[in-house]
Amino acid sequence: MPEHELTPRQIVAELDRDIVGQADAKRAVAIALRNRWRRRQLSDELRPQVTPKNIMLIGPTGVGKTEIARRLAILVGAPFVKTEASKYTEVGYYGRDVESLIRDLLEAAILLVRNAEREKVEGQAKVRVEQRLLDLLLPGPAPSLSSSPQTPWGAPDEPKSDEAAERRQRTRDKLKAQLVDGQLEDREVELSIPGRPMAPVSILGAGNMEQMEMDLQGMFEKIMPKQSQSRRMTVREARPILLQQEIEALLEPEKINQAAIALTEDSGIVFIDEIDKIAGGEEGSRSPDVSRQGVQRDLLPIVEGTTVNTKYGPVKTDHVLFVAAGAFHRSKPSDLMPELQGRFPIRVEMHDLARDDFARILREPRASLLRQYEALLAAEGVELAFTDDAIEAMADLAFQVNRSTQNIGARRLHTILERVLEDISFEAPERAGERIVIDAKIVRQRLEDVAKDEDLSRYIL
Repeated sequence: MPEHELTPRQIVAELDRDIVGQADAKRAVAIALRNRWRRRQLSDELRPQVTPKNIMLIGPTGVGKTEIARRLAILVGAPFVKTEASKYTEVGYYGRDVESLIRDLLEAAILLVRNAEREKVEGQAKVRVEQRLLDLLLPGPAPSLSSSPQTPWGAPDEPKSDEAAERRQRTRDKLKAQLVDGQLEDREVELSIPGRPMAPVSILGAGNMEQMEMDLQGMFEKIMPKQSQSRRMTVREARPILLQQEIEALLEPEKINQAAIALTEDSGIVFIDEIDKIAGGEEGSRSPDVSRQGVQRDLLPIVEGTTVNTKYGPVKTDHVLFVAAGAFHRSKPSDLMPELQGRFPIRVEMHDLARDDFARILREPRASLLRQYEALLAAEGVELAFTDDAIEAMADLAFQVNRSTQNIGARRLHTILERVLEDISFEAPERAGERIVIDAKIVRQRLEDVAKDEDLSRYIL
């Protein structure tokens, strides 16, 4: 749904359908998203001066930080990339530099624009596929060896050629009618499939040189000849291949690239997870990570607004929305560089999940864990049902284990459900046609002993 059709209240309502709780975080991202639309309504003089209000989500793992950003991007169809701050290194070290996340964002935008363009030209491509299939089913007449290029116009053979052309057209019309009716789906045709040229060797090493290697590989693909191969296949098999070829022929790469750059600059969303892992941490701590301060310094201009060179053209990051997230167990936001802190003016603290939240997570989302397991076992012909007291018992156990061991939030529910349904999942192929009801008694039988033994639950739950 386009951004301009969604008010902040509607954005929160949509997020509520998939994510339980965390009202403050939902409100913050909804306002940030609406502000992007508001900026576009401003005058040309004022619009460039209004920059996004980047957000920092602070809270333990498993409370929905990543899911909020991901659902937000899906909601508005904006280019979105999720990355971990801990995988980047300072420029000059072996590893990825932070500019690559903008290149990844642009690739996501190209995919969005390309898919939209494909839908626009698909109807035209299908018409062209039909003509190509007719050409394959009824190849053109081979040139006669006896014919001479010196034959004057209006020669006596001309009426015969006209008659042959008419017969050919009638045959083509009949084939077209049969093709439309689906009568020729099993007829074989010979199709030429172009191969993908590959550079003979890898040109450069990985690490910071990866973008240069991709550019050079792309250059070799354009230079080197494409070797095609002929294959015999049915019309049914040839149709999707021809459709793909015709769609590619109708697309305009330069137009797509320019539209993707504009979409990235105007609507891109970058989610930087684990930002606390590049914070300073405690005094005197030693870390094997390569130059965490250096990564912060490299990240600063990207978040502040700079121009990143990509193989499709320069991309400005001035109006890209950045959402950072971190648990901050061993560090705090103030351990980040002051300049970087200032680029994330909106701070939202996300709360630990309570017992009732676990029960809601099992029940309410459109793709809740219970619905996922019911659908998976339905594929085996097993009807799975959960009673209310079973849901309460699993929520209770998840809450207790999170309190007594490491708190991993809603991810604890995955472990608990797998443990409860382990035997049923294993035996499902032999139990097709059965209806299995999971109640609180079954949940306790499977989990109570493990949950009581704190040492054991650390390993199993």
